[in-house]
Amino acid sequence: MGYELQAVIGGREALRQAVEGLCAARVVELEQGLAMVPMTEALFDEMADATQDSSGLGFWFLPGGFAHVLAHWSRAGAVAYVEAEYFGGVGRQCAAVWSDGTLSLGPLTLDEDQHIPAQGTPVSVALRSLGALRTTGADEFAAVGLQRHRETESWGSS
Repeated sequence: MGYELQAVIGGREALRQAVEGLCAARVVELEQGLAMVPMTEALFDEMADATQDSSGLGFWFLPGGFAHVLAHWSRAGAVAYVEAEYFGGVGRQCAAVWSDGTLSLGPLTLDEDQHIPAQGTPVSVALRSLGALRTTGADEFAAVGLQRHRETESWGSS
């Protein structure tokens, strides 16, 4: 069974304000005061700027020009863009955090042929920078509830 996620994660109120007026954006509450905006295909299409390129950051599904949008959103509170894709325990993660209008962490990447670093996976490191805490028996990823759905599109309807 596989798992895939592409999303913006940040504080609940900051994300609600940031996506106001976007037709395809849906804010989904997570644990520990965080929320996420799943990067669904509809949101990707709404946000993509064909004149901009975001490929230099190493993400698969980051709309062109969206890094500038994330920098703007981060003026109201730090935001992370995260991607994870796994199938049969093999996969890849990438995460970056913007705060105060600039890229402040990453992008961090963990490819399938790499060992998990001592500080944790890229998504867990990004979540920690947003204030997420591990709980007994769970890393930051599980502690905020990112295991609830296995596909990004499922988050858009939850």
